[in-house]
Amino acid sequence: MTISITTSNVNGIRAAERKGISDWAGRHTPDIWCLQEVRAPQPDIDRIFGGFAFEYSRSERQKAAGDLETTNEICRVKGRAGVALLSDLPVLERRYGLPGLDEDVDSGRWIENDIRTPQGYVITVASVYVHAGNADDPVKMSQKFRFLDAMLTRMGELRDEAAHGGQQAVLCGDFNIAHTPLDIKNAKANEKHAGFLPEERAYVDRWLDEYEFVDVMRDLAGDIQGPYTWWSQRGRAFDNNVGWRIDYQFATPELAETARGFVIDKAPTYDLRWSDHAPLTITYDV
Repeated sequence: MTISITTSNVNGIRAAERKGISDWAGRHTPDIWCLQEVRAPQPDIDRIFGGFAFEYSRSERQKAAGDLETTNEICRVKGRAGVALLSDLPVLERRYGLPGLDEDVDSGRWIENDIRTPQGYVITVASVYVHAGNADDPVKMSQKFRFLDAMLTRMGELRDEAAHGGQQAVLCGDFNIAHTPLDIKNAKANEKHAGFLPEERAYVDRWLDEYEFVDVMRDLAGDIQGPYTWWSQRGRAFDNNVGWRIDYQFATPELAETARGFVIDKAPTYDLRWSDHAPLTITYDV
């Protein structure tokens, strides 16, 4: 039995709601849904997630709207970041944030759920929103590198647990890094821009090589150009497919081996404009 895991940067969930994200939720009902850039106060989040739960129940995925498990963390900097994790599978444990990061700008960027799959496995799922950074602003770049360093510690723990018979893990989200020239339309022109700096891309190298995580979508797609998940709203970037692949699912090897396919749903970006990111869904047989 397969499960679907979706990651999507919603670019402000209140605006996304006005533009039709609830309809998308009702049509797609992913088993696990990781959201980034939620950017809303808790009462609004609770109301919108209640609407998602209603859409799930109306689709007959669940017996009742209350069966949708929801977890989120708000960024302490108003109007910034914010991550969430929704699941119609049982959530056994919730964790918030990365150890060692206590600055406000680092909040609302990492949450984890331990989730029981229909086959009885327990997997760790994280919803992740890495700082965008700015190559012209040393402070913003230092914030990004500090967060990436903290990620390495947690990824090492997850790798070790998975390698010794423990829970497998998948990190889903907007990592704000295009890994190789295959992941960005104009690689040469962006070599000095945040998101494609050599020192940022080196972190992804380490995740895949030293930490043994698998870039699941790339593993499924092969060495082709793209497909992209984000397009600038300037000019006609989406129409001309001048994009970046910065939304990923990085899984431990055993879980990655169960991946059966992926979909990048460009329709919300094009038709509804509820985000400049396209949702990435991967199905796993787990």
